[in-house]
Amino acid sequence: MAPIVSIRNLTKSYASGFQALKGVDLDIEEGEILALLGPNGAGKTTMISIICGIVTPSGGSVTVAGSDILTDYRKTRAIIGLVPQELTLDAFETVWNTVAFSRGLHGCPPNPALIERILRDLSLYDKKDTMLRHLSGGMRRRVLIAKALSYEPKVLFLDEPTAGVDVSLRKDMWQLVERLRASGVTIILTTHYIEEAEEIADRIGVINHGQILLVEDKKALMAKLGRKQMTVELAEPLTAVPDALSSYGVTLAEGGGQLVYEFDASGERTGISSLLSALSQAGLRVRDISTEQSSLEDIFVELVGEGR
Repeated sequence: MAPIVSIRNLTKSYASGFQALKGVDLDIEEGEILALLGPNGAGKTTMISIICGIVTPSGGSVTVAGSDILTDYRKTRAIIGLVPQELTLDAFETVWNTVAFSRGLHGCPPNPALIERILRDLSLYDKKDTMLRHLSGGMRRRVLIAKALSYEPKVLFLDEPTAGVDVSLRKDMWQLVERLRASGVTIILTTHYIEEAEEIADRIGVINHGQILLVEDKKALMAKLGRKQMTVELAEPLTAVPDALSSYGVTLAEGGGQLVYEFDASGERTGISSLLSALSQAGLRVRDISTEQSSLEDIFVELVGEGR
């Protein structure tokens, strides 16, 4: 099956000479949730803005459901929904009218039942007659999502949708995203909250300095790049790593009371058994052993650091 969004050699340069995108290639599969991670200025918003027809690319091509975003603008824009970072709303309009107007603006016939369901899903229905200026920032962000959903897009871009909202609202939005995916909507999410990507994404993409560093299935990424660390708590502290343990690459934690050993959990041999034997032969008494795996945040920081 062809990807629902296909990006080839996409570039964007500004008059100042700044290159926001440098030959981006990316395929997004229908029905998946792709989380796009990257620091500020990495090119996330520029890429989304190009796909949504807000910014003109300098070069390359983008197709959505097989149609080119430049030559078939009306066709592609009709199936793309965008929830932008900025809270740009008419402060003196009601929630219901704002969402209903967005549906009409995209050429869709009135559907009060759909609008009601969307508002209920976003816990906005009791605010349907409230002017937007009376809503909190988190509620206004929900209205942005409702606007995007009102015309039933096949592809939905969420650009930092939970920025500045509380944790409970963030989890409500995660549940909504799952329901949308279940209904067949393809979702591309940019976020600074790495736990958000870890929680709901199928694949993770990392972008920095206008280039895609990696796009990988989340579980495969964690298995490939996520390393495990074993911490051995000693009964008596050491001043240095014994020579008998030097071949294992262990390090001595501050204070000398712990030895730290990193290993590849997916490898055929972790080296743990032989290390424990070496500890015993070296006459070291062990008080406790614990292990932990690299988080997605650790992997992200490592990738972005390498891309500098």
